[in-house]
Amino acid sequence: MPQNLQQQLQQLRDQLANNPPLDADERASLVALLQEIEANLVETAETEQNESLVDGVNLAIERFEVSHPTLTATLRNILQSLANMGI
Repeated sequence: MPQNLQQQLQQLRDQLANNPPLDADERASLVALLQEIEANLVETAETEQNESLVDGVNLAIERFEVSHPTLTATLRNILQSLANMGI
């Protein structure tokens, strides 16, 4: 996993650890997305899974764009890193 992506994922973990004002569903959604990204990067993923992963990040960006701009910025950085990896 590229160093910058690892740093961005850690940044997302840190932001979640700081308990931003998220409801339980929002927090669970971000934690699940983080775990999905990590799982897909550890394994050799098929193209269909990669598309699903990118779709999940895009949906999270749309969901949190207005209410949580810092989380959204981190998610956009993660999305860019995935794109740079060809995912």
